[in-house]
Amino acid sequence: MAVPGKKASKQFSSSTTSMASDEDLQVYCQPCDEEGTRLPAHGYCTDCKEHLCKTCFKAHKINKFTKKHILLDATSMPKVLQQPSTFIQTVLSDDLTMPCPKHPKEMIKFYCNDHTEFLCCVCVTLEHQANSCKVNNIPDISGDIIDSKEYQVILNALNTTSDKFQQILKDVKDMTHKSYSSLKDALDDIKKFRQEINQRLDEFERQAEDAVKVIEQENNKHLKAVETTCEEVTKSLKISSDKIKQLNTTKQADKLFIDLKLAEKTIKVMEGKLQKLSSFDIKEHNFQSNDVILNLIKTEKSLGTLTQKTLNKECQPVQIKSRQSSHEGEICVMTSKDKRTCWITGMTLLTPDLLIITDYYNNAVKMVDTSSKSVSDQLQLDDGPWDITTVTSTELAVTLPNKHTIQFISISSNQLIMKHTVMVGGDCHGLSCCQGKLVVSFRTPTKLQILDLNGAIQTTIDGKNIFKCPQHITCNRSSIYVSDRDMETVIRLNWQGDVIGSSSGISDPKGMSLSDDGTFFVCDMKKNVIEDISGDCSTGKIVLKNLESPYAVCWCEKTKRLYNSCFAFDAKYDNFLQIHNLS
Repeated sequence: MAVPGKKASKQFSSSTTSMASDEDLQVYCQPCDEEGTRLPAHGYCTDCKEHLCKTCFKAHKINKFTKKHILLDATSMPKVLQQPSTFIQTVLSDDLTMPCPKHPKEMIKFYCNDHTEFLCCVCVTLEHQANSCKVNNIPDISGDIIDSKEYQVILNALNTTSDKFQQILKDVKDMTHKSYSSLKDALDDIKKFRQEINQRLDEFERQAEDAVKVIEQENNKHLKAVETTCEEVTKSLKISSDKIKQLNTTKQADKLFIDLKLAEKTIKVMEGKLQKLSSFDIKEHNFQSNDVILNLIKTEKSLGTLTQKTLNKECQPVQIKSRQSSHEGEICVMTSKDKRTCWITGMTLLTPDLLIITDYYNNAVKMVDTSSKSVSDQLQLDDGPWDITTVTSTELAVTLPNKHTIQFISISSNQLIMKHTVMVGGDCHGLSCCQGKLVVSFRTPTKLQILDLNGAIQTTIDGKNIFKCPQHITCNRSSIYVSDRDMETVIRLNWQGDVIGSSSGISDPKGMSLSDDGTFFVCDMKKNVIEDISGDCSTGKIVLKNLESPYAVCWCEKTKRLYNSCFAFDAKYDNFLQIHNLS
């Protein structure tokens, strides 16, 4: 079928065409024929000058662009193909030349406000009919777009987004430079460590050499003493022997008798010396290596460990804006499915018009349309959900403390759909997603964990000396913020788990929400205020006061609206979300 913006069929000629063969005598639906499907014609549109099958004929009657066209049934329709209308040819001369991704032969001519999609005429006919969608012809709504407010807003957003990417590039370059510098320092440390090891081993070697030298000196000294004694004794005995021989040769019996007796005594004395010299203590030496050092060399795989520390751009102190506040009304979030007064413990913004909240008392996740100020969908769970975070543009995650579970939820056709679950090790409460990672707080045991989206643990931070009751979390690329009611503070950590700051002056911190300028909002339930705190937690300013036990909070940068729930044990407060404008 033809609607405004449809290009002419390639089957049309400049004049009326007659059919020659039997097959040509059968007239077919021209819109379907262009899409590759040949269906018999059921009628004819005199405005579009197109033959239509039964489906296209019916759709032609209800489409807002064609429902006023004059239609002919099968008995009245022409039996030959007709030239397309002048109107269609005129539309074909405009600037709309982008092909439809679903129907490449058709050009995009329309825009569906309900689905925020560009459409061709086939899309309009088959999927976005007037009774279900608000569809506009692009030339009809584009006239005032030149130099419009929307033009300025989107252009500024493009420039802002571009600046953010350039800033990220600069940050990554700076951090890469720091990484290279740290690697150089690490190599220098490795060489220094190796030198220290060499120096120590050289010292051990010198000690061993000195011990050997001492033993050598003692052996030499003992050898010298033995050598001197043996030489002296040998010389003395030879003299005595020679004298005895001489006396015996000269037949001097008296002197010989005396010298023999003296020699006999000398021999006994010398045998004593000989026995003493024979008992010398000289040892053989072998080297026994130090098993500890030897085992270290054998078992250790490296000189040490090259540790890593993620480089993040530190959250710079931001001067807190002065904001003018005004109350814009409230949204009732209690529905017919609820059995108890609401307790809204967490909320996240999917789009400026779509707020998703967790109702702990009613075991529900609710989709709130902020434009109509109503609950548009409600997903019932088998236990109370505590906190909620946006994972992607169409996926959410909520914590179920009593189930020790994180439940993933998707959004399709404005409906909440339950997806897979991830089991965790404890009563998970606070939940936030950043850079494809989930940050989860646990009250029992007190800890913080960083998980990937499949639930695999990346980091565990023991909270015994950090937290007492960590209930809510929010995070960005540089920091993780944890509100702790028992410690009466918000604790700031880096992604390695180091505490790098904390706020002061908060009595009972609950839900938090990041602002685009680097600050964050936090509810103080005891003081009945919402405070804006700088990213480094050094300063804070009350932006809303005289509230009724504010509990969860969510900021919309685009609309400058701040939403908060209440937990005052009073239905007239707890069943409503409060809307504030902070400009």
